Amino acid sequence: MAEWEIIWQQRDIFISGFGNTFVLFFAGSIASFILGVSLLYTLENGSKGVKSSVILIINMMRTLPFLILAYLLYYGLPQIGIRMDAFTAGLISLCLYHGTYFCEIFRGIRKGLDSGLTEAAQACGFSRFKTFTRIIMPNVLFRSVPLIANQLIICLKDTAFLCIITVGEITAAANSIQSTYFIPLNAFIVAIVLYWIISIAIEQVSKITLNKVQDRGLSHA
Repeated sequence: MAEWEIIWQQRDIFISGFGNTFVLFFAGSIASFILGVSLLYTLENGSKGVKSSVILIINMMRTLPFLILAYLLYYGLPQIGIRMDAFTAGLISLCLYHGTYFCEIFRGIRKGLDSGLTEAAQACGFSRFKTFTRIIMPNVLFRSVPLIANQLIICLKDTAFLCIITVGEITAAANSIQSTYFIPLNAFIVAIVLYWIISIAIEQVSKITLNKVQDRGLSHA
């Protein structure tokens, strides 16, 4: 039987893996984005002790390999009575890990903003929350579109590590087929193509978003 015929016959495994990867990436990206914004808000408006704690957590995450975090949640936490399935552990890993990186992106852009923006908002009577949601965050987001797209692609690639904790995503599907039928070249070519499909979609959406931001002159807002 031709190797590509085997791949076609096992397409349901790849379809399932692609679906799991897409759900992990989509849900993980949204959750980590929200976490990144929340951490930035905390750094803007929290007490000194809270800010120091957030910065400590961010620094810890930045020095921690993603795979170790996934191992810790899936294999380590059951020792203290906290159990979760592999998919949930993988999703939480993506959220925690990339949420801190999103915060770092936003924090870097925030430092480059003119302090007059917030001073003007405060002079107009804006509360801290309104200043953050209506002045700071829109400016941060408009300027960070390319960095957000780059982080999303990194998030997508990190889903491949989750096969180690038995999550049935694209890499796990390719590995299962190649080990069963001994056709690694064909199996991993299919996996690469599937990752490319999602990556190209991310790039196209980011280009369209960036063009709209630049056309409206918001990238330098």
